[in-house]
Amino acid sequence: MPVVILTGATRGIGQAAAIELARRGAELGVVGRDAVRVRATAEEARAAGGGAPVHEHVADLERMDGVRRLAAELLEAYPRIDVLANNAGAMFTSRQVTPDGFERTFALNHLAPFLLTKLLFERLTASRGRVVTTASDAHKGGLLALDDLQSERGRFRPRRVYGTSKLCNILFTRELQRRNPAIAANCFHPGQIRTGFGKNDGALVRISLTLAGPFMRSPESGARARVARARPRRRRAARPIPRKAAARTAERAGAGRQPRRRAVGALGGAVRAGTGDLIGSAGHLREGVSEIVDPAYR
Repeated sequence: MPVVILTGATRGIGQAAAIELARRGAELGVVGRDAVRVRATAEEARAAGGGAPVHEHVADLERMDGVRRLAAELLEAYPRIDVLANNAGAMFTSRQVTPDGFERTFALNHLAPFLLTKLLFERLTASRGRVVTTASDAHKGGLLALDDLQSERGRFRPRRVYGTSKLCNILFTRELQRRNPAIAANCFHPGQIRTGFGKNDGALVRISLTLAGPFMRSPESGARARVARARPRRRRAARPIPRKAAARTAERAGAGRQPRRRAVGALGGAVRAGTGDLIGSAGHLREGVSEIVDPAYR
């Protein structure tokens, strides 16, 4: 049975995905910051009838020491990890700083999954595993300013900050796959879902999202994309490329034509970000990543 670690598993998409993954027979590690909700979700997952073990892990992923403690706990508990599903995330409507000194949205949405993936990477590689990160098409409104990753300058714009964190998720996924072909790295946009997302602070935002709820998709529908990607890799035999297709590809390359691609965010093709080692500093984005993301998932 596959071993799946799912963060942000106690509400919305994460909770629905946890129950469905358990129903399909995955051994599941449910991760959340509230022990009561973690227990409730784990019990629902066990009741789904898949028969595989469901484990409970409590961690505050806004804190980097919390991420490190979680990683150590997971490495001790699971000799094999097939799928890491980075689903925890939030949007905070006012600028707040974590004990580590990071802006809260950026810390939870990007730094936490980046660090957790890094700490579990050897275990994932050993099982030729998969890393699935919940992104968002809000990345189109992101603006990656490498000299202001903590949003300290000017007016705090929560949607832009959130979009930037999702842009970082996409760039990280892209570079993770490029550097490490032994694993599969995917990210996805789940759609507009009725969850507790965006209701962390700010009365106006809470009221607006509550009123919009009837027009949004259910958590179960959003979880389907998560579940579809949270499966172990299957080895497939390489398919031969038809001669005509190979000839067309060569002709296009010779003419300098590029495959159809999609620009990320409002960066005007000028973004250069990266995913180097995280050493307690947001300067880990400096090595350089392509500013273009393929529209197709791997």
